[in-house]
Amino acid sequence: MKTLLAVVGDGTAASLLDTALLVARRFNGRITGLNALTTEYAVVFGGEMGFSISSEVDRTLEREGHDRREQARALFSAFMRQHGVSMDAAVGDGPSAEWREEPGRQNAVVGTLGRVFDLIVVERPAKLASLAEATLEDALFESGRPVLMAPPAPLASIGERVLVAWNGSTETARTVAFAMPFLKRAQSVQVVSVEGAMTPGPSGEDLAQSLTRHGISTLARHVTPRDRSPGQVFLDEARAIGADLLVKGAYTQSRLRQMIFGGATRHIIMEAMLPVILAH
Repeated sequence: MKTLLAVVGDGTAASLLDTALLVARRFNGRITGLNALTTEYAVVFGGEMGFSISSEVDRTLEREGHDRREQARALFSAFMRQHGVSMDAAVGDGPSAEWREEPGRQNAVVGTLGRVFDLIVVERPAKLASLAEATLEDALFESGRPVLMAPPAPLASIGERVLVAWNGSTETARTVAFAMPFLKRAQSVQVVSVEGAMTPGPSGEDLAQSLTRHGISTLARHVTPRDRSPGQVFLDEARAIGADLLVKGAYTQSRLRQMIFGGATRHIIMEAMLPVILAH
């Protein structure tokens, strides 16, 4: 996790930067703060039904976009100064940072530029059909890289106590592989599966045994939902063990199906109060 892309949409991304800095300090990484000047606005209707509406940007909208960019740049620079993070181009000891600006829609830029980073850090969407949700989904489906969704309020640590939300799926297996740098450094790792929410595949115990062979002491538990959705079970279990990181495969079911019927990924995206590593 040496290269982090932190998506700074405006001047309100302090929690995202706190979370990114926790990771950079853990892995001696470099944070690239990204701002994309939005000249096209996306209307999101759950992935498969999604489409975007382009509109000409008049001078007012253009000025507002530049104002947001200035706020984002000022926040990023002030945050790094406050925390003693070097923005020198030379790579030295400890975390470092740099600022980058790109034209175009934020979600589209993140989906492509993110392909060359170890981890993409995004904010948790405050509402559905928002630019933040579109950015998260493009990062997941277009970059091929893992995504770290920062919580609304930062935690004091990240990756010390990890819960893996296991359902036996390809998506979750891929996410676990991406999350191995965190798992290898964690003080404790628990693999939680939910009765009735498994796909055909290995059990949580199988995963725990595999991680143990990598020197990761892991406990596996299979939980009865008791009238709770799988997403709520994972969040409840994470809260119960004081987890500071959740590892979750994204959209085992399609985005359209999750939009209509709900699903664990969608619940966690809208409700998680801890950092979540996601991949598809």
